[in-house]
Amino acid sequence: MRILVTGATGQVGRHLVNQLHEAGHEVRALTRNPAKAGFPAGVQAVQGDLNDTSTLDAAFEGVEGIHLITFGGDGFSDLTNGPEIVALAERHGIGRATVLGGWSPTSVESALMSSSIGWTILQPVEFMGNALDWADEIRTKGTVAVLAAYPSAMIHEADIASVAATALTEEGHAGRSYPLTGPEALTPRERTQILAEATGQNIDFAQLTEDGERDRLRGYGYDDDYVEFGIQLATNPPDAAGVVLTTVEDVTGRPARTFTTWAQEQAEQFRSTP
Repeated sequence: MRILVTGATGQVGRHLVNQLHEAGHEVRALTRNPAKAGFPAGVQAVQGDLNDTSTLDAAFEGVEGIHLITFGGDGFSDLTNGPEIVALAERHGIGRATVLGGWSPTSVESALMSSSIGWTILQPVEFMGNALDWADEIRTKGTVAVLAAYPSAMIHEADIASVAATALTEEGHAGRSYPLTGPEALTPRERTQILAEATGQNIDFAQLTEDGERDRLRGYGYDDDYVEFGIQLATNPPDAAGVVLTTVEDVTGRPARTFTTWAQEQAEQFRSTP
């Protein structure tokens, strides 16, 4: 099966490209810079930009299934040209699509739902990779200091990819929206302890005040609107954040990966240098 993966250099996209390729499918990977993409041999890297539908025609040619993301560019803004992207996919006879959804539906999901394409929407509660935001602080200070204290059933990005791969290549997933979680809900303090064990170093956890959290988020360069969104999320998390679901195993037949597995894979990112 020939499948186009958009967002192919992202946290989920790279896993999806590798999984489909290893399963023997013909993988076409969309990227704005094919020369720097670094995909496995046999994966076809094609140039294109989801923000500009006119750049996508060649990438969509001859494709049977497509994995879509809902944002484009370095600013991660929601795509507004979803109807054009989906119409192009229909013109090329693409029959299946998965889409990595975000906090709320975008033009991409809306267009797919009214299209002739068999769509599946993936709705992860939180990426395990979000913990990489702590990496610099852990390396330089040996601490994790955040406001949030609630448990989150975060999911390994490879499991999101596995659900996408299954939906794209097997029957029975069209018209489904899949909320996705990992196998356990962990607080930031618990994740910090797991990272300490994975790296073999002491990492202290401290819960910030709201003003301290504002300073932390501003330190990443976030604007005031995003900072206040972060405060609201930390103090009033969605009810679903800590609810563990079995969707990954139900769809793929394999248990979801643990945060311990993710931490062991990423340990070098967090280790302090002598």
